[in-house]
Amino acid sequence: MTRIYAYNRPGWFLSAASAGKLSVLLFLWITIGRAETLTVATYNVENYTLADRMVDGSYRKSYPKPEAEKKALRAVIRSLDADVVALQEIGGQAFLNELQRDLRREGTDYPYAEVLNAADEDRHVAVLSRRPFAAVVRHTDLAFKYFDGVEPVKRGLLELHLATEVGDVAIFVVHLKSRYTDRKDDPESALQRAGEATAIRDRVLKVFPDPAQARFLIAGDFNDTRSSRPLRAMLDKGKTQIAEWLPAEDSRRERWTHWFKRDDSYSKVDHLMVSPALLPMVRGQAGRIFDATDTAAASDHRPLVAVFDLKK
Repeated sequence: MTRIYAYNRPGWFLSAASAGKLSVLLFLWITIGRAETLTVATYNVENYTLADRMVDGSYRKSYPKPEAEKKALRAVIRSLDADVVALQEIGGQAFLNELQRDLRREGTDYPYAEVLNAADEDRHVAVLSRRPFAAVVRHTDLAFKYFDGVEPVKRGLLELHLATEVGDVAIFVVHLKSRYTDRKDDPESALQRAGEATAIRDRVLKVFPDPAQARFLIAGDFNDTRSSRPLRAMLDKGKTQIAEWLPAEDSRRERWTHWFKRDDSYSKVDHLMVSPALLPMVRGQAGRIFDATDTAAASDHRPLVAVFDLKK
């Protein structure tokens, strides 16, 4: 709530009418000039769960994320200083609780946290937030036709709403299928990701039938690049524009978010997309790839961040 204080400085004499006009102008100046800031990040935290991995030169099965990686990860999240952090590859509620607790012990409190339990029992999407949620919707019923059968969207779709001065802003957190596959008829799981993206797109449109008037963003690890079929599906359906893809680069103007160790290759598979109504509120009309020192030690992904100036 904005309070207006009217006063007369010594030597100033205002009539009641002038004082009234001054109050109106002051109210308009404060209301029009004020913008609520919201910072949102998306971050694949690389197997913050039990997983088969190399540790100190030895292969370990069902081994937790090493403490050195967890420490570096928390340092990155602290440096992000985001209001909301969308997470991918978290190992369920217990692991999210651990991350939330350890961040709090180090002085970074995210009192609100949600995780989605979907078909993938090992890797989940989740969110940490400094702000309470106006609503949380877990979409675990998404499915699509895949060859002769039906497949679920493995990590589901987590939908969160935040109450702001311009009305609710919704955040959809996604993590599409990886490129690993044992099917020769679907190289790199391209068709499976496209099916997941289409199912998610259709659900977003069901929630917001008129994206031009809606305030939402889609954030996460798409395991694919900007020109791919999954991303194209998220951006448009026929003549309906669903969202706008946000460009992003780091401090050196590099644009990769993922390092694939086996091939020593770099790509941009993490993305932020915003609805047409929310796009004008994106600061600089672009996101930012976070590239602090600890990112290499924390995960094979780098976080993607956007700042929103939510202005009436």
